[in-house]
Amino acid sequence: MEMQYNGGINGDVGKRSVGKGNRRDLAVRFLALVLTLTAAVVLGVNKQSTTVPVKIVPSLPPVELPVTAKWHDMSAFVYLVIANAIACFYATMSLILTLATSGGNKKVNLMVTILDIVMVALLFSAIGATGAVGLIGAKGNSHVQWGKVCNVFDKFCHQVAAATILAFNGSICYLLLVVLATINVYKKL
Repeated sequence: MEMQYNGGINGDVGKRSVGKGNRRDLAVRFLALVLTLTAAVVLGVNKQSTTVPVKIVPSLPPVELPVTAKWHDMSAFVYLVIANAIACFYATMSLILTLATSGGNKKVNLMVTILDIVMVALLFSAIGATGAVGLIGAKGNSHVQWGKVCNVFDKFCHQVAAATILAFNGSICYLLLVVLATINVYKKL
C-alpha cells in the first residue's frame, strides 16, 4: 500500500523544487551528453588522406600511392562511435525523464541508475577496444610484423586519441551518476 504525501514545507502541497542533489545529477547528465556527443562527432568525421612511397623494385624509384584512413575502416572505431551515440541518446532521454519526474519516482530512478551502469560498461568496453587498436597504430607490433601507422596518419591518430579521451570522461560522468545514486540511497537508510 502506497502512502500519499499531502503536506509540504510551509503548506506547499504538490510543489516540487529542484534540490541540490537533483541539480547536480542534471549537470552531470548534461556533461555526459556533451562529452559523448563530442566524442562521436570528433571520431565520426575523422578522415585523413596522404601519399605513401612504396618501393616495388629496389632499382626503381618508389611509387607514390594515395592512401586514406577512415574511422569506419576499423571495427573498434565504429564501436566507439556507436557506443557514444547510444550514450548520448540515453543521456538525452534520461535528462528528459529526470526533469519530467523531478527525481520523485522510485521506479524511474532505479531504471535510470541501472541504465547508467550499462552506459559505464558500454563506454568502458568501447574505450578499451579503441585503446588497444590505437596502441597498435601508434607503436606497431613487431611479433606479427605490423608496422606503426600513426607516423603516417598523425592527424587521424590525434583525433582518435581525442575522441577516446572525451569518451573516457563521459564514462566517468556516468560512473559519477551511479556513485551519486548510491549515496542518495545510503542517505535514505
